[in-house]
Amino acid sequence: MKCLSFCFIVLYVLCIGSTHAQEKKLFKIHTIAFYNLENLFDTINDPNKLDEFSPMMKLKTNRAKVYKKKVQNMARVIADIGYKTTHNKPVIIGVSEVENREVLEDLVNDSLLRDTDYGIVHFDSPDARGIDVGLLYQKKLFIPVYTSKHKLKIYDDTNRKQIYTRDQLLVSGNLEGEMIHIIINHWPSRRGGEAKSRPKRMAAAKLNKYLIDSLQVINPYAKVFIMGDLNDDPTNKSIKAILKAKKEKNKTGLKGLYNPFESFYKSGLGTTAYRDTWSLFDQIIMTKPLLKKEYASFRFYKAGIFDESYLFHKEGRYKGYPFRSFSNGRFTNGYSDHLPAYVYVIREVK
Repeated sequence: MKCLSFCFIVLYVLCIGSTHAQEKKLFKIHTIAFYNLENLFDTINDPNKLDEFSPMMKLKTNRAKVYKKKVQNMARVIADIGYKTTHNKPVIIGVSEVENREVLEDLVNDSLLRDTDYGIVHFDSPDARGIDVGLLYQKKLFIPVYTSKHKLKIYDDTNRKQIYTRDQLLVSGNLEGEMIHIIINHWPSRRGGEAKSRPKRMAAAKLNKYLIDSLQVINPYAKVFIMGDLNDDPTNKSIKAILKAKKEKNKTGLKGLYNPFESFYKSGLGTTAYRDTWSLFDQIIMTKPLLKKEYASFRFYKAGIFDESYLFHKEGRYKGYPFRSFSNGRFTNGYSDHLPAYVYVIREVK
């Protein structure tokens, strides 16, 4: 507690007036992140789900031991995201590939996260396997005031029967007194090929756009973060044609969206790899009001991909790939097949 003020405040220098005039100002900084937890499933067979097909349930022995270690590994990553800069764990982190609220409770009660006192927002989704999204938040810094889940309606390609996949989660709340909105996603996979599965992600993007439009009808200056495993890169049609997310801040209109991860992607960076090709499926996109250059309230500062060395295979066939938790029917003691994405937000301390 003695270093509480240090944990939340960093020194940042802004140039004002002439090139020779400088004023030092104090800024408060927070990390907002997203992480695909790669099948964080418990060891209990739920008769209402196809969770028996999860990597955890396919293990023949030591499920309880593996589950404990899997939770510990996920907690380690979350505790580290942004810590070197902020000296604090993420104030808000969206997660995907979790089975239920219970696994999130085990996660936030891990020894590495327990003292942070994370709250949980979670709804069971209609996904057949029970794969859900959720939100963790520091209770002392963020207060949810409205939470809702939104069904993505898509149709079977063969019989046109309506089916549902993972819900999209909307959380609105006060970050140290300022209203922000977070939409957490896990869009349909590329199973069957990118082109064949593309309409499903386009539908997911349209639902996102509907939610954003609804928030902006109430307040055109709404601060909205769209985050998730989108199973599309920043240049795919779902993001460029439906969300119309821009690469450049100065080309983002009042009700437009800015995607800082497009620049990373065009530089060859990614969050997940397959057949020696990197994809940047994990992104955080935001609305224009977060881009203003005055910092009386929280604004976007910087984006990043969390890529500490322990998150990668060090040798063998998959050297340089994300060090995933499960492979070939066994637990590897790894982390996830995805790297976390994060952004920093800052506000001037008066």
